[in-house]
This record gives sequence, C-alpha cells and structure tokens, in this order.
Amino acid sequence: MKTYIILLITLVLISCKDEKKVKKEIVEINKVSEFYVGTYTDKDSKGIYKYSLGSNGILTKIGLAAVSENPSFLALSPDKKYVLAVNEVNKDNVGFVESFEIENDSLKLINKSSSGGANPCHIIINTNGYVLTSNYSGGNVGLLKLDTNGKISNILNVQQHLGKGTTERQEAPHAHSAWFDKDDANKVIAIDLGTNELWFSEINTETNKLINNKPSKLAMAEGAGPRHLVFHPNKKIIYVLNELDNTITTVLKSENQEYSKKTTVSILPDNFTGFSKAADIRISNDGNFVYASNRGHNSIAILKVDSNDYSLSLVGLESTKGENPRNFSLSPDNKYLIVANQDTNNLVSFKRDVKTGLLTFKSEIKAPTPVCILFNE
Repeated sequence: MKTYIILLITLVLISCKDEKKVKKEIVEINKVSEFYVGTYTDKDSKGIYKYSLGSNGILTKIGLAAVSENPSFLALSPDKKYVLAVNEVNKDNVGFVESFEIENDSLKLINKSSSGGANPCHIIINTNGYVLTSNYSGGNVGLLKLDTNGKISNILNVQQHLGKGTTERQEAPHAHSAWFDKDDANKVIAIDLGTNELWFSEINTETNKLINNKPSKLAMAEGAGPRHLVFHPNKKIIYVLNELDNTITTVLKSENQEYSKKTTVSILPDNFTGFSKAADIRISNDGNFVYASNRGHNSIAILKVDSNDYSLSLVGLESTKGENPRNFSLSPDNKYLIVANQDTNNLVSFKRDVKTGLLTFKSEIKAPTPVCILFNE
C-alpha cells in the first residue's frame, strides 16, 4: 500500500511537470511581439499604427494607435511606458515632438513641443530622460527632456550645424540622426548628411546644453552622405551607413575617445548600375551580422562581421518585396527582420538564420506609407 501511494505521488508530480512543460511550449509557440509603425500622413495614413509579429513570423494588424501628423520616427522611453514621435513638418521653420502614454492598444497624447528645427526625421532618448531630435531641413539637433510622467519639455538647446558637402543633397546642413554613446549616456554623436560629417558633443547636465567635444567632427568620404549608425556590442566599433554612395564605414573609437575611419564596403551588388540610396542599418545582438536597406535596389544587404578586425563583407542581398524600403527592425529575439516599404504600402517579415545571417520570407501585410518600426519591448 505504501509503495502504491509513493508511486501515485510520483506519477502526479511527473504529470504536473509535463503539464507545465506543455504549457510553456504552448506559450512559446503562441508568443507575440507587438510593434508600432510610424508613417507619412499625406495619403491614406492617419498616424501611428500597431501590429503584431507571431512566433511563426506572421504579421497581424491591431489598428490605429494614435492620430498624428507625419510621425516618421518613433522612440520608446527606457521604462517602456511612453512612445515619442517626431512630426516631420515645417511650420514656421519648426517641426514638433509628441509624447504618448501607452494604454493597451492605444497611445494617449500627453503633450507636444517644438523639435527646435524644421522637418525632424529622427528621435532618441537616453536613460537620463534626455531627448535628441534631428531636424533635417533645419540642419540642427534639438535637446529636450522627458519627465517621469511622460511629459516632454520645451526645447532646452539647439546645436546648429554649419557647412556643406559636394553633391546636390549637400548644399546645406541636414542633420539626419543623433545617437547616445554606449559608454556614456550623455555623450552624443550626431550625423549630418549635408555637411558629410559626424559631430561629437556632450550634454552639460547642469546647463542642459550640448557642448562640442574635441575633436568635434569626423568627415566621411566625399559625397558619402552619412545617415544612420549602429554600435557593435563591444562599444568600440561603429558602423556608419552612408546614404548617397550606398556604403557602410567602420569607425573605431580609441581608448582616449578619438574616432578614426577604417574600412568602407558597398551594400550593392557589383553589377548594379541603377539609382539607389541607403536608408537604415541594424546589427544582430551577437554582433555577427549587420543589415542595411537599399532604396532603388529595394533590398536588405546582409553583411558578416569579421571576428578579428570587425570589418564587413557582403554575404547576401534579399529583396524587400516592395519599393522604397525605409526603416526596418530586428525582432527582440533577433529571429525575425521586419521591413517597411514606403511606396508599396506593405510590411514584410523575414526569418533570420542566426548562423548564416541570411533571410527567408515569411509574411506580408498592408500598411499605409510605413517608414518606421518600433517594438514596444
């Protein structure tokens, strides 16, 4: 009898354990990642939309999250309670920044402030709540701050860029993005397509102003037109995406915080003779692969990172199954890549091979003039 009871208890425990295992596997199978899509609203779009990505790579539309004018770039607050959006407009030589509180599948507007210049096209926030807006037509970077209740401040400071490049797109400064250094959240790298340079500065937290560092700038190759960047996980290597000549430049940060250019690689096939311009760049969490979008060639370039010198080599090009691919994003688990095709009004998901970096088409869904993808996790 005693043996029978022990056996029964053992079977119950095993059964409970198996049930928990099954439930865990079901959760993994049905796991969904949600993301927001920023758009241009000059056609059918009303603002910011919400979608989901299933663990099988299938995309699903949730709906309109917030009405907003040209919310072309989005950022998530560090506590993941708020979404920031730029309004890429030019009204009396300024654009705007909006702050939203996440409420289930909706975004509730908290407030709106000037971005510090015309046509803001990029926004980012650091762990201290400082916000940077890159104003393309204004040729400057605006500094704001988000409080703990999600309210965005008035403009605190504006870093005005000066100079020009050598092409038609570089007749004046065009700030295209700004980034916080991975080693110091108050150090800033701004990218100006117009002046063809990276601008280095630091936030003075007492005066709330951007102060130029020395050296203050790093020029890219003539006519390159830098646009975005990504940091390697080692925090010493930066990959700069150059829009105009469709290349990526590897930049090294030395121990004394000086930056130098190393190698540059094309993100187009050798035999391509048509017009194309680069749009966005991402790096896998393990630092082994870099991805970049080509508008014109309409592809995602797949580049392998050399484990010794961190140089890049092009290993593949995947069609985006749409036209004018803008911003794209890796899913939080890095198993999928989602791209926004602006001119064909569609989002496309690809399964990512973590060993080879290559992409396989999984799903496609309609989206009105999509230009930015932001996961809310």
